[in-house]
Amino acid sequence: MPHAPRAVPQSALADLADIPATSRWVRSGTTRLHVLDYGGRGPALVILPGITSPAVTMDFVARELTDLVRPLIVDVRGRGLSDEGGGYSLEEYAEDTEAVVDGLGLRRPLLLGHSMGARIAAAVAARGKVAVAGSVLADPPMSGPGRGPYPTALEAFLDQLTQAERGTDADEVALSWPRWPRREQELRARWLSSCARQAIVATHRGFETEDFFAWWPAVAGPAALLYGADSPVVTAAGATEAQTRLPAASCSAVPDAGHMIFWDNPPASLRALREALGPMLG
Repeated sequence: MPHAPRAVPQSALADLADIPATSRWVRSGTTRLHVLDYGGRGPALVILPGITSPAVTMDFVARELTDLVRPLIVDVRGRGLSDEGGGYSLEEYAEDTEAVVDGLGLRRPLLLGHSMGARIAAAVAARGKVAVAGSVLADPPMSGPGRGPYPTALEAFLDQLTQAERGTDADEVALSWPRWPRREQELRARWLSSCARQAIVATHRGFETEDFFAWWPAVAGPAALLYGADSPVVTAAGATEAQTRLPAASCSAVPDAGHMIFWDNPPASLRALREALGPMLG
C-alpha cells in the first residue's frame, strides 16, 4: 500500500502567523533549507531539532532565550518547509548547517541540538568548517556500531507518521506523549506529516551505524551535554563515557525528564539550558 506524500496542511502553515520569527531561506547545494529567525541583538544560536521535529516544534524553547541570544531554528532537510535531500548522513546534515551559518552570515554562532540535532551539532563543531562559539547537546543518541540498538524502534516512528498522514489530533498524539504541554501536542499533530518517510528511515539507520563518539571527543570550543535523568537514550553509562571522552565539557542531568527533555520538564530543562549557555556568551 503506497504511503501518503509528504505534506504541510493549511492548519500547520497558519501556526507560523503566531510565531515571532521571520522565515529565512538558504541553499545547501541544490537543497533549499528553511530557518525561523527570531532576531535580536544577542549572539546567534542555531537550533537543530530531532528526527521528527520540524522547526516550529521548538518555538517554545526559542521564545525563552531571546533575552540572551538570537535563536534560529533550522527545518532540517526532509522536515518542515525544507527540501528533501539526496542523503541523510551526519556529514550531509553538517554541511547543511554550515550552509546556514555561511548563508545567513552568522559570525561564531552557538549551536543547540536535541537528539538527532545534537549529533549534527557535534559533527559541525568537530569538522571545524565554520567557527562556533560553543555547543549544547541535549540527549544525543549514543547508539552506534557495537553499542546496541536505538531504544525507540523505527516502527514506532513510522506508525506515528502514518497517523499524521491520514490525519491526527492532539488527543491521539497524547497517547504517545502524555506529558507534553497541550500546545506541543497540537503542533506535532499538525506538522508531523511534513517529515519525509525516507528521512526518518535513513536517520534512524544512522543512529545505529554512525558512532556519536567518533565526533564527540573532537568537538571544538566550549561544550555542554544535557540529558534526561530518566532518558533511555543517554544512560548513566553513556553520560559517564561522554565525561571521560571530553573532560572539558559540562554534563548536567535534567530531573524528571526522559529523552524529550524540553517537552517532559520545560522549566528544569530551560533552566539547565540557560546555565549551560551562560559561560559561552562571554
